[in-house]
Parts: sequence; structure tokens; C-alpha cells
Amino acid sequence: MSTDSTDSTASTASTASTASTASTPSTDHASGSGRPDEPRVVTTRDQLRAALGATRRTRRVVVMTMGALHAGHLELVRRARTEAGEDGQVVVTIFVNPLQFGPGEDLARYPRDLEGDLALLSVGGADARVDLVFAPSTEEMYPDLGRDPAGEGPIVRVTSGRTGTVLEGASRPGHFDGVLTVVLKLVHLTAPDAAVFGAKDAQQLLAVRRMVADLDVPVEIVAVPTVREQDGLARSSRNAYLTPAEREQALALHRGLSAGADAALAGAGADGVLAAARGILEGARDVDVDYLVLVDPATVVDLAPGAVGPGLLLVAARVGTTRLIDNVTVQLAPATRAGGTATAPGGTA
Repeated sequence: MSTDSTDSTASTASTASTASTASTPSTDHASGSGRPDEPRVVTTRDQLRAALGATRRTRRVVVMTMGALHAGHLELVRRARTEAGEDGQVVVTIFVNPLQFGPGEDLARYPRDLEGDLALLSVGGADARVDLVFAPSTEEMYPDLGRDPAGEGPIVRVTSGRTGTVLEGASRPGHFDGVLTVVLKLVHLTAPDAAVFGAKDAQQLLAVRRMVADLDVPVEIVAVPTVREQDGLARSSRNAYLTPAEREQALALHRGLSAGADAALAGAGADGVLAAARGILEGARDVDVDYLVLVDPATVVDLAPGAVGPGLLLVAARVGTTRLIDNVTVQLAPATRAGGTATAPGGTA
């Protein structure tokens, strides 16, 4: 999902009954909108099926979100409109997916504002026009879980494999299984030609791409670069949790990644890139780093000290009670040997 796959320590997610109620959208919009430019909103499978069937089909593109939309989401929608074309169909899904939240995470207090989301979508302009919003309740998506908030939900789920056990997966066991399960369900329900995801959630993007490839899911995955504030902070729905002081401290993540990228441009190897980023983060006040790694963008495997070619510098850190993630792509130059030879990109020097 084009969601913020980070979490903050908050009221326990075991209050699923509260979360289920809070995540149940109003059906007032189901047959139309209150603003001229608002997209049509549907909340059930039957409504979705009817709405999709009633629209002349050219190319359909979906943007999957958990709501709490911001300017970063609008960039995903703009890309979706470009991919769909003027006569195509853009569908936005808004669903706070309980399967991707673990115990002690922020499911219960995750921001929910369907009215605000629709208002934002209505002012995006012609290049961000949305035709349809699917905003189901928890019970609509997971009937078993909806009827029994204390239950485990669907018995059959997608397993994310090794991708779901490292980095974010290690910090949030089961998170990517929940993400892939809802993504696959939404692909089946919306039947898109393409789905747009943000590159900020790099491990999520990789997991989705692997699922699509490994399970032969007939959808194209389109990635959009991370959208940032003017000062470099990656846009995230969870930035709303930050106090003004914490928001200033959170800028250390971008500064650290930038230092690493600059080191790569200057010819530093993997160790030098990590050292440059680590130097900034270790000097930052009240920033508790979970991990800082330089990995292969295709596998999320740590790059060897002499690796060359593309790398993905990833960081996750807690600022106050809020856990944030960010990343940047770097290009590691081959080291010149005494004999004048160097290894090919993707190898080691």
C-alpha cells in the first residue's frame, strides 16, 4: 500500500473494537459527493463492482492508502492520472489495514479523516483527478475480523518470505504479511492495470514487486520518488504525531542520508557511506536509531564493503514516540586497482 509503513508507540492495538469502529467510513458519500469535484465514494464490494462496471473501461490505475492524505499522496495520484490518461480511470482506496499493525502499535489512534481526505482529493486539480474512492470498513474487508474484533482475521494470508523478516520486518513481525494480504485483496477487488506506490516505503515496494512477480499477479507496479518537505523531511501521515521540537530533530534522518549520498558521490565505498550517515545520526539529539543499512535495492541484502553499483541507504529511527523511516539511492563507484581493473556494477571491488 502506498501507506506509511512506520509505526509509533501508542495505545495498544489490541483495542481493535475501537479501531474497527473508527475505521468504518461514513456511507453518506456512497452515491455521490457533496462537492462538485469530489470523486464518487463507495464502501462495499457490491458498490465497488457496480461503479467499476458502469464506467467505460480504458486503463485503470489504483493508489492504495490508509487515509490521512497529504501532498505526498497527491503526487501518487498525479502519477496515477498520468499512467491512466485523460480517459482512463483512477481509483484511490482508503483503508486502515489492521493486519499490518502489531501489538503496541498505533492502530487505535492512527489518524482517520475521510472528510478531510475527500476534500484534499477534490482540490488536486485536473492532473490529479480521482474517479472513484473505495473506503471499506474492517468488516467489509475482513468479515471474520469485523464480527469478532478479538479474532485473528482471515485464515489464509500472503507470506512475505525473507523480505518480511529483515529490517522493518524484524522490527515489526508480520507487518509485511499484512501489507501483502491487503494489497492482493485490493488488486483483486479493483482489477487495475497498474498500481502506484511511493518509494519512501522501499522495503514495502520491494515486497509488493516480489509478490506480483512470484505469484503472477497481472498488474504493473509503478514507483514514485519520495516526496519531501522543503527542509527535506519525508512526507508521512505520522509526521502529525511530532511536536515542533521533535520535527526539527527528525530532520537528522534526511541529513544523515544526504551525508551518505554525498560520500558515495565523493568515491567512498560502502563502509564510508555508512560512516558518513552514522556520524550525523549519532550526533543528533533525541533520535533513537533502529537501523542504518546499505543494501542491494533488489534483495535488501547488506552490501559488502567492496560492493559497486546501486545501493539503497535505509534508516529507521524513533523521534519521541514516533517511528520514522527514510531512504536514498546511492551509486557506489568501482575502486581502481593497481592493475587498472575494476569489477562490474553489482559486484565487489
